[in-house]
Parts: sequence; structure tokens; C-alpha cells
Amino acid sequence: MSKTYDAIIIGTGQSGPFLAIRMAKAGRRVAIIERGLFGGTCVNTGCIPTKTLVASARVAYVARRAAEFGVNTGPIMVDMKRVKARKDEIQRPSQAGAEQRLRDQPNIDIYRGQAHFEGPHTVAVSDDRLTAEQIFINVGGRAIVPPIRGLDQIPYLDNSSMMHVDFLPEHLIVVGGSYIGLEFGQMYRRFGSKVTILQRESRLIPREDEDISDEIKNIMKREGITVRLNATCITLDKRGDQIVAGVDCSRDPSPVIGSHVLVATGRRPNTDDLGLENAGIAHDEHGYITVDDQLRTNVPGVWAVGDCNGQGGFTHTSYNDFEIVAGNLLDNDPRRLSDRIHAYALYVDPPLGRAGMTETEVRKSGRKALIGRYAMANVGRAHERSETQGFMKVLVDADTKQILGAAILGVEGDEVIHSLLDIMYAKAPYTVISRAMHIHPTVSELVPTMLQDLKPLP
Repeated sequence: MSKTYDAIIIGTGQSGPFLAIRMAKAGRRVAIIERGLFGGTCVNTGCIPTKTLVASARVAYVARRAAEFGVNTGPIMVDMKRVKARKDEIQRPSQAGAEQRLRDQPNIDIYRGQAHFEGPHTVAVSDDRLTAEQIFINVGGRAIVPPIRGLDQIPYLDNSSMMHVDFLPEHLIVVGGSYIGLEFGQMYRRFGSKVTILQRESRLIPREDEDISDEIKNIMKREGITVRLNATCITLDKRGDQIVAGVDCSRDPSPVIGSHVLVATGRRPNTDDLGLENAGIAHDEHGYITVDDQLRTNVPGVWAVGDCNGQGGFTHTSYNDFEIVAGNLLDNDPRRLSDRIHAYALYVDPPLGRAGMTETEVRKSGRKALIGRYAMANVGRAHERSETQGFMKVLVDADTKQILGAAILGVEGDEVIHSLLDIMYAKAPYTVISRAMHIHPTVSELVPTMLQDLKPLP
């Protein structure tokens, strides 16, 4: 059956549903297509379920340390079935709500199945052929399956299948030392598993500055996590009920023997089966759809939003994509991708909050800059909680006095970073914060102190 709409939206991640509802409320007929679970990565396998698990793991961690605070608890036992059940209970309303909001909205038709372009403005889904002058691609991404010898011969987990785990792995081998691997590695160590992280690179999360990578490695090791760097030739093999990971490390070539393997080596966009070639939609060698400053593809009337455009890969960047598109199409508000300041958090504990440029990027830019650092060991709030790992760091343009970037690795770092991020969006000088009076005792109160002791970046 053929049907014509004002707009077709492919995918129900963070961007698509909000855009569909906005357009429907504006009187436009909208078709939205979903082949899997409503809500995308964040609702189903990302932010909501994983951070719920992180919260359970933190409770176990704090409970084991209760005696340090003068609280006697007795032996701590983690019930993984209840941990998963709690995660499901919290996740389920978000997933169901994402679908119900679309079904309750007039002017929206929902199609279930795989979308496939037949032309620049024609999309097939099952037996239906849909056409529209405006099409929005919001298909998200999935875990990369790396070319590891022996991987196809063993059972392994990824960030999606980890959501179904309701038991405690005896020894979890994590392949990948970046965001997903670190969060799950620390989480399961706190639940009670032995954990080994294998990282091909010479340091963890190589996109971050080296001092941050080193401090996060120290945080992992302090919790009893084994970190194997320079794991350049990983192989996997089944030996009875165990899995043997071969690791070609110059200092320690001995294999790692574990019970389960989590592959956390990155993500790729879900664009390979969309038929982009039939519409002439350009993409890079990794499958990310090429977009301009307003998220338009090279094909007039086609936009790409969310993880599939390679412009962020986070829930908040996907939602901001929706805001940019809606601003331009519906609100006469010319918003741009280039107005966005890169910002995100790594939810290890303590967390890392990041905004703007890294120190490495500032150095490469060649601009004259100032730098400020402050150890969390000097923060009263960190001492109150007996969690003094980490530090704060800020980079400032020496001429404009505007903040170029910041990193806060420590207690409440994911929240404190916003005080700097908002000043960056305001394009105000750093002195606005350095002269501000903040509340004591907090982590934020030391941000002005850090900014009052800036030094030239050597």
C-alpha cells in the first residue's frame, strides 16, 4: 500500500519521537517507523538501565565501607536477580511511555518493521511504500563486533546483552578500556566479580588527556580491577567452562582465564541496511551519515539526527539535534550544530564531567592559554565522603579570558561541570565564576579557587 505524508521519521531514539510530536502538533501528517524497541539506546540499553545498575553497584560499594563511617552492617550480599529486577522496573515505564506518547498523538501513524529507501523521498517498510517531502533518519547505533581471533567460537556479551544478566560472573574479562568497558568493569567488580580490562592502546580512554587516563586507571586498580594495557593481539578460546584470553603484552604476555567476556570496543551506526545508496545519501567510511550545520544531508529534504550522524553519540546530543531541526523548521529559530559545545560524562565512580576542548586539543591549536588545576584531595566534600580521588582542570584563552574546556574527575564531577559549561555558552570571561561566591561545603565552591590560580600553559 502506498501512502503520502508530510514527514517520515525512521527510528524512535531520543530525536525522532520529540520531532514527530512537534510536527504532529503543528498539523503535519507524520509516519514514524520502528523495527525494534521504542526509545532507542538510552531507554533500552544505555543511560537509564546502565546508570540504574551503576547506582546498585555504588550501594554495594558504600555498604562494604560502612564501618569507615561508624556504621555496622554485617556481611554484604548482592542479589543479582533483584538488581536486574530493579533495573527492569525503572526502565519499563520509560520504554512503554516512549511508545504510548506516539500512539496517543493525533496525526502520527506508527509502522513496525525495517525501513528501506527506494528513492530520495520514498521509504518501504514491510508491504507499505511511504513518501514524504521531508524524511528524518534517527536509526541510532549498535556495538561493534571486532575482528578478534576466536570470538566467533565463544559466547560473549555486549552492552545490550548485559542488560539480561541476572547472575554474578566469577571473572569478567572486559575487552575495551573506554567508556562502556570502564563503567561495566567497575560496576561488576563492586557487585563482586573479579574483573580484568584488556585495552589495545597504551592507556585507557585515549581520547582523554593522559593525566585523566592515568587517574582513572588508578581508580580502577584501587578497587581491585586488573588493567592490561598494550593488549595488541587479543585472542579468545574456550577451555571447558572457562574462557582463555591471549594477550600479547610486552611486559606480561600471560593469558587471562575468566568465566565471561564483555566486548566493549565501540559502536557503529545502524545505516548499513537502510538502502542509503538508493536515495543518494552520502556517508563516511564508517557508515555515519554526512550532515551540514543544520543536520541536513546532501539530499534536499532529508536530515540525519542522533547517533547515526556521528556528531555526538550521546542522548543529550541527540535531543539537541531535535532542537536544532525543530528550531529551523518550526520555530523560525536558525540554530546550528556549530553552536554546540562538546560535553559529556563518564559514569565511573567518581565520575568524569567534560566540556569543551581537552588540554591536548588546546595545545594542538597553538593558542595562548592558561591552565588551572585543583586536586579533589583538597575538597572538603570529598573528604566528608572519604572519596578524594581525582582532580579538576580548566583551560582558558589568555586573550579573551573565555573558558576553552574543563574536566572534573571526582565527587559530583558530572554535575559541577555545568557551572563551567553555562559560562562557556554565555561566552563570558572566566572571572564571572572566579569572583562568584559559592556555597560551602560543596565541590562547586572550589571552582572559583581553581580559577583564581591560573598559570600559563607551558
